[in-house]
Order: sequence, then C-alpha cells, then structure tokens
Amino acid sequence: MRIIFHIDFDYFFAQCEEIRNHTLKTKPVCVCIFSDRGGDSGAIATSNYIARKYGVKSGMPIKFAKARLKDIPESAFLPADFPYYSEISQKAMEIMKNYADIFEYVGRDEAYLDVTKRTEVKFSNATHLAQQLKNQIRTEIKMTCTVGISGNKLVSKIASGFKKPDGLTVVEPENVETFLGQLKVGDIPGIGKVTEEKFAEMNLRTIADLRKLDIFTLNKMFGRKISSYMYNAARGIDDDPVAERADTIQYSRIVTLKQDSKDFGFLSEAIDEICSDLHQTILKHKKMFRTVTIQFVQSDLTNKTKSKTLRNPTSSLDELKKASIILLQEALVDQTNNVRRLGVKVSELSDMEGQSSITNFF
Repeated sequence: MRIIFHIDFDYFFAQCEEIRNHTLKTKPVCVCIFSDRGGDSGAIATSNYIARKYGVKSGMPIKFAKARLKDIPESAFLPADFPYYSEISQKAMEIMKNYADIFEYVGRDEAYLDVTKRTEVKFSNATHLAQQLKNQIRTEIKMTCTVGISGNKLVSKIASGFKKPDGLTVVEPENVETFLGQLKVGDIPGIGKVTEEKFAEMNLRTIADLRKLDIFTLNKMFGRKISSYMYNAARGIDDDPVAERADTIQYSRIVTLKQDSKDFGFLSEAIDEICSDLHQTILKHKKMFRTVTIQFVQSDLTNKTKSKTLRNPTSSLDELKKASIILLQEALVDQTNNVRRLGVKVSELSDMEGQSSITNFF
C-alpha cells in the first residue's frame, strides 16, 4: 500500500498578489489576462474567494466580472505576472520536496508526494506530516494550500478539491467508495461538463450512480480506453505511481512595448533591457541555462516563439543577449504582424557549482 499527497494551492495567482500586497486580503482580487484592444478587453485568469462569492469565475470576460463587483469600489483587477508566480511556485516546491520520498511536479500550483516510507504506511503519521507541511508553507511563504491524502493519486486529487481553501482531507482505503459515492460525476478528473450532462440525462449524477453502469455499456458510449478509466475511477482504482519529472522550472521576462512594431532596431533595444533584467534573476538563484527562447505576442494576440539550445550551460549575460538577438533576427525574417509584447525565457537550468566567477566560466 502507498500513501500519496496531492497538494493544490488555493486561488494561486490571486494569493501571490495578496503576498505582494497584504491590503488585498480583505478585498475581491481578480488576476486578468488583458488583450490589446484596450479598456476591459480580456478574461479573468483566477480570482480570490471573496470575488468568487459575487460570481466571478476563471475565464469570465473582465467587463462581466467588473459588472458583478460594481458595488465594491475597492475590488482589484490586476494584470497577470507569470514570472513572479513562477518564483513563488519554485519556493513552495522546494519546501514540498523535503517532505517526499518521491516528488512529482504537476504545475505551478500542484504536486504529488509519495510519503509511504516516511509515514511508515500509517495514515495518522501522514495527517501529521501534511499539517507540518501546510504550516511551513504558511510560515515561510504566507500561502495556504489544500492537501488530499489517500492510497493513490486519483483519490488524493479528488480529496484535495473536497475542502477548499486551506483544507486537509484523508481518505483511508476502507472509506474510498463511501467518500467517492457522495460526489458528483464531474468531480472525477477528466470528466467535463458535456460528459457530465450526458450522464445526467441518464439520471446518473453522483459517482455512486455511475457505478451502476457496467463496463460493456461504458465501452459502447466512450470506447475502451476512456470507459476503463471511468469504471476504475468511480471505484477509486488507480495504479499510476508518483514519478519524478524533469525540472520544468524556468525564468522569463515579458514586457508590453511602448508601441507595436516589427522594426529590428526598436525590438533589439527592448531585448537588451529584458535580458539584463532576466540575468539578475539568474544570478540571484545561482543558475546556469542552456536553452534561450524569445516570445512574440503579436498585434492580433497570437503567439510566436523561437528557441536556441547552446552547446554548454552558461550564466553569461553576453551569451544570453547574443542568443536572443540571433533569435530575434530569425523570427523577423517572415514577420508580417507587429509585435505587441516581447519576452525572453531561459530553461534547462542547472546549478552553478564550483564556479569562482560567473564572468570567467568561458
């Protein structure tokens, strides 16, 4: 038997903004993806729970969200700052790794931990360990998270969504079917709104209801692979192990240009400033990078990226600028749209070990 944590940070982007500005904690906070059409054009990326009480949801147009919050003048509508959110995420992930036998990064606000060995396969020990983890994250990062605990990844993920925010739900093996039975079919990861409505037409609304369908009926409706997943998920069956993934942490900077342009001279000046700013973060975290990527957000809001992998890892500002300028030249060869936002990203990161000086690495 295994013991698995699924950790999910509550309203992550908005919580990051609350950390940066503590006065936001008592106000509705909406993190927005603004378009280049000006004004309130764009959509909500996430909102805190105060805003959600007024019906603000992820994906909602900003103008609709503002209409719902029109009677609350202190409401905050903030542009998304993904590099900042990634930095907060990295700090949280480093804390979590110290609690895991095996750590699996899923995304900025989500991870799985296999804690079987260090809890001695005891759920009482697991509960205590999870509370310690939550307390450390709250103390060091000022952030809350919700933890689901069970014998597999699937049930733990469902459990982490059961009590939010700042929740802790433990589902021991003998309680799995009872716990799942009360939940909606749509609480199973991967079952979307359309499928849930299809089951509702058959009067199958809870996971307990879903168990009434045999595997042959499910096969006819969805095919063997999907139906097998649904059949097992409704019973809390999941053998997928927690597995370490390659480090997906990356550093990036993206800016909105003073004017839309595809002029090389203008864009290269912006690249120079972006690289200098990004390099400070690289030095701060004592990292080297091997891959450089430039990103265009074009005037029609489409994205364009170009990447270059260097022969050796480096932390040189000159190498960063050189690679970025080469990528810029290549990207502009067939460029038809003007560029509205311009960014640089470094990835394939490694630690600077044994380097006496960053500048004399090469």
